[in-house]
Amino acid sequence: MNAHDVIIRPIVSEKSYDLMEQGRYTFEVHRDAVKEQIAQAIEEIFNVRVEKVNTMNVSGKPRRLRYNKGLSRSWKKAIVTLKAGDTIDLFAGR
Repeated sequence: MNAHDVIIRPIVSEKSYDLMEQGRYTFEVHRDAVKEQIAQAIEEIFNVRVEKVNTMNVSGKPRRLRYNKGLSRSWKKAIVTLKAGDTIDLFAGR
């Protein structure tokens, strides 16, 4: 699997911004990706050193559109901790 196939997108939220100050970055990743693949992909794409990877499966929330009930999609989240001194500048061009 290609590094850009493993990392789908960064997660932008208030909680993820608070974690960035601690050197922890949050990404949506491919559902079948394991921690080693995620660490290699982050190191390859952003040229940083990864210390630890925590993953979790986020289940879909119940949604309703008029009379139809369903679920939003399920996805996998990874919180990546970088070695001291390394940073990822996610929003450099904005």
